[in-house]
Amino acid sequence: MAVQKPTKFDARSLADLDERTKREKGVTDQSPMRLRMEQFIREQQKEIVFALEQVDGKSFREDTWTRGNGGGGTSCVLQEGNVFEKAGVNISVVYGTLPKPAIAKMRANHKNLAEDVDELDFYALGLSLVLHPLNPMAPTVHLNYRYFETMRPDGTSQAWWFGGGSDLTPSYLFDEDAVHFHRSLKEACDKHDKEYYPRFKKWCDEYFSNKHRNETRGVGGIFFDDLDETVADADNTFAFIQDCLKSFLPSYLPIIEKRKDMPFTEKEKEWQQVRRGRYVEFNLVHDRGTAFGLNVPGSRVESILMSLPLTASWRYMYEPEPRGREQRLLEVLKNPKEWA
Repeated sequence: MAVQKPTKFDARSLADLDERTKREKGVTDQSPMRLRMEQFIREQQKEIVFALEQVDGKSFREDTWTRGNGGGGTSCVLQEGNVFEKAGVNISVVYGTLPKPAIAKMRANHKNLAEDVDELDFYALGLSLVLHPLNPMAPTVHLNYRYFETMRPDGTSQAWWFGGGSDLTPSYLFDEDAVHFHRSLKEACDKHDKEYYPRFKKWCDEYFSNKHRNETRGVGGIFFDDLDETVADADNTFAFIQDCLKSFLPSYLPIIEKRKDMPFTEKEKEWQQVRRGRYVEFNLVHDRGTAFGLNVPGSRVESILMSLPLTASWRYMYEPEPRGREQRLLEVLKNPKEWA
């Protein structure tokens, strides 16, 4: 009697299988984690975009795109709005193959990755958000939550991990805004582990740092990467991700509502442009997500660089006036504070 060989899936055929599964069976609690995470962030994208449109009064432009070997995404971008000079809420889904050098590099943080293989099929999913308000009194905010998985030849999960976080980048510091933002994140973290917030807050301060200037990008938030089975099981980690992402609107909407209509001067707008320049420096020089996205074959550059502001400036040897509000911000960026 002939023995049937197991089905072997590559990235393309796995993408087709996932699409067929979603179409024919839907997504349930028993579905693969990649499909459950994708469904959740698509729901969150719609909810966040709707809420931001209520704040701004203008609609986002929505672009849906596909990749040749499977996956794609939805980019929602608003430019030159009433409140936001530029805002983006993007989802990307990538099916691909890791070559041996990339596997070796990833094993530094993921000992559960397969050894002695020439390549590994992978799945990467992420929701990225960046909001750049017009008013210099209103802070820029960034959010990213993502899921990464490598697959065995039969399409089952070989290794997985979650990452993400959100952080606040003001041009003018209002302590109560930073306190509110951090307390919202701490509350989400504390529901799962009291050690998460202090650990991930410190990680955020260290990661979102322009080391070449010895200053953090903003007043921080939380950041984590590589949360896998060494931290908790997939369901518990997914529940943590859900609570963190759901905390975004309550953490930011009260701040933008309070600051979006405040009066400001031309000089204060100039300072905002300088701070945005520092934001660009981090994203293009230090950010691992930007580098990863640009190095994935077939990547959509417009979506990856959505995080950059519409306007920014780099003034040679620019120094703020001593003892002013601008100088106080720099002091906090060079010496991160505990906010919650």
